Amino acid sequence: MMRLGRAGRELLRWGRGGPPTAAPRRGAEVLVGAAGGESGGIAEILMNRPHARNSLGKVFVNELFSALEQLRSDEKVRVVVFKSEVKGVFCAGADLKERAKMDDAEVGHFVKRLRNLMDEIAALPVPTIAAIDGYALGGGLELALACDLRVAASSAKMGLIETTRGLLPGAGGTQRLPRCVGIGLAKELIFTGRQIDGQQAFSMGLVNHTVPQNNEGDAAYQRALTLAKEILPQAPFAVKMGKLAINRGMEVDIASGMAIEGMCYAQNIPTRDRQEGMAAFREKRPPQFIGK
Repeated sequence: MMRLGRAGRELLRWGRGGPPTAAPRRGAEVLVGAAGGESGGIAEILMNRPHARNSLGKVFVNELFSALEQLRSDEKVRVVVFKSEVKGVFCAGADLKERAKMDDAEVGHFVKRLRNLMDEIAALPVPTIAAIDGYALGGGLELALACDLRVAASSAKMGLIETTRGLLPGAGGTQRLPRCVGIGLAKELIFTGRQIDGQQAFSMGLVNHTVPQNNEGDAAYQRALTLAKEILPQAPFAVKMGKLAINRGMEVDIASGMAIEGMCYAQNIPTRDRQEGMAAFREKRPPQFIGK
């Protein structure tokens, strides 16, 4: 693991020796690491602000931006898992103590930066998974919604609770939640500021999987890692194009979406991975994809 942010960044690399071994520096709020063993290619963004329950403060947000910049340019990364290092909480949302010291203009600017952060998470070219092992409230749930997939412990608590604080979701919640669970449910959850548990979230399609919490408090992370390992052996470029086609296609009418799919498919045709997939099928062996 390593620290990212103002003090400088080290590039994440997977060499023959396995995942990076740089130790986190004191005071790090965001750590980036790689799962070891058979999980090479799975990057982990670890949120580590225990005194503020991973709330979205200025330093925390800056370090998340730095982490995303790093991972976006690393071709060896095939899946990214977002995980909390703080037991019992994923991300508690806005840092209201810090927010209270801002004037109106500063609040508007910072919330716009949060919105940009969630857009950057959504725009990562590789699949992203949020492992929700505790509270994901307000901006914390918006962060999870920006990920492609979500896994939650059944005991986890989630909600866009902004209306209970005189606010409304401002980092994508009003847009991503209805696209995830439907307009009616999204309006109900936002209007009431209701908190729901992992099982309820699963029943309404907010999370892909829910699991009973374990003694270590990381059941959702373990399930997310299993899901990441299921994605890992698939053709990386095809997965990226599939993500791009879905994301862009959801923003337009179906005819335009079909055109987007066609353009993404055309980019995949000349790849070496497509040829390898066809050869492996003919030869009745597992394919060995290289992402090219």
